[in-house]
Amino acid sequence: MKPILLQGHERSITQIKYNREGDLLFSSAKDKKPNVWFSINGERLGTYNGHNGAVWCIDIDWETINFMSGSADNTCKIWDARTGQVKTNYETKNPVRSCGFSYSGNLAMYTTDSTLKENCYIIVRDLRLSEQDSPVHLIDVTGMKFPKITSSIWGSLEDTVITGHETGEIMLWDFRKTSSEPNYKIRPHTKQVMDLQKDKDSTCFISASKDFNSKLFDLENIKELKCFKTEKPVNSAAISPIRDHVLLGGGQEAVDAALYSKSGKFEARFFHLIFEQEFAKVRDHFGPINYVAFHPDGKSYSSAGEDGFVRVHYLDQSYFDFDIKYN
Repeated sequence: MKPILLQGHERSITQIKYNREGDLLFSSAKDKKPNVWFSINGERLGTYNGHNGAVWCIDIDWETINFMSGSADNTCKIWDARTGQVKTNYETKNPVRSCGFSYSGNLAMYTTDSTLKENCYIIVRDLRLSEQDSPVHLIDVTGMKFPKITSSIWGSLEDTVITGHETGEIMLWDFRKTSSEPNYKIRPHTKQVMDLQKDKDSTCFISASKDFNSKLFDLENIKELKCFKTEKPVNSAAISPIRDHVLLGGGQEAVDAALYSKSGKFEARFFHLIFEQEFAKVRDHFGPINYVAFHPDGKSYSSAGEDGFVRVHYLDQSYFDFDIKYN
């Protein structure tokens, strides 16, 4: 299984996202320029030029019309995905840490970091309104004494948002309620939540944390269902769209790996969704894996690392023939 190597970023990769059809792969990094690639052969289609800081998060809508990116330059931009032109530029007082389009693509959600002077916010914008209009929803997370948001996803349709926090909490916010308090709040992790990803049917989601664990939750009430344990920090986790498998990516920081260990454990790891058992590893990155994503058809996956490379892996037939059997 020789991967296709995508080399177009000058610094470490922060996120990668497939569009719905899976023919395009979008990537962001700390080098200010999100890229878009043909996933089938790794050819770079173009870049989105306009940010002045590291791009922490990206998303693409259902029809591959709008592309969204959040940056350390205190902006969240909505782009024309096909031309690369900025359609809307939302300015914030802090870096934008996570973002995502709603199911319809009409709403854009993004979250900001917190500093000594400014709080952490959840902001929801209606893309059908003008840039100067007030947000549809604005929640002051820090003002309610909650820790900073480090990752977020939309919940059921356009009514809820699920957030992961720097101290390990996961919260579900219901916009249909008049109260701005979270509807559900749990602390399944002891360290920072690095990533949240939904399954293809939006019935459950998976978390990745620096506490060496990844966990599966019900999307409606964030009830914990499964736990996948490792011996290294987990930076990203994805659920296969066709098999009962999950994919984890992570590894200790490169400095720590050099000082304290002969092996950095920079591998993508496959676990069985039901039995929570690890059954495969793929080692090819030269630093921690920052993000993993399954292709929508489940026949390939991509991993992005601290080394600045994106690798597209087309899975061998042996992967599809494999099955865990118990007597």
